[in-house]
Amino acid sequence: MSDMHVKQLSVFIENKSGRVSEITAILGESGINIRGFSVSDTAEFGILRLIVDRPEDAAAALRAASFTVREDAVICIDLPDVPGGLAGVLQMVSSAGVNIEYVYSLIATYVVINVADVDRALHLLADKPVRLVDQAEIASA
Repeated sequence: MSDMHVKQLSVFIENKSGRVSEITAILGESGINIRGFSVSDTAEFGILRLIVDRPEDAAAALRAASFTVREDAVICIDLPDVPGGLAGVLQMVSSAGVNIEYVYSLIATYVVINVADVDRALHLLADKPVRLVDQAEIASA
């Protein structure tokens, strides 16, 4: 296997309130920096996929807290920041006959949070020390 792969951690979690925050707290307390993540879920469980600066230490910390962690090799690509940049790279991979199972982004400090009540969440965050990003900023980024 090439040295150019990146190690991804997949953490299997119950689909209940607080589990993702518990995992991120464990990593933060361990001095581990999250570079990117993705969460997928079903009614009963979820998978938190993580790219971190120290994957071996992160896996050990999570396993010590009784989480089930899988380690996989993935590819990380610095996309051209132009319209169609992602499509071009994905087309190169898929046209070679390699199935793309999922894609998510890294490094940027913008995160998308899907909540059941957007207006309530925005109201709750209005006086908190977070900077909300609007569609106009996304367009100009």
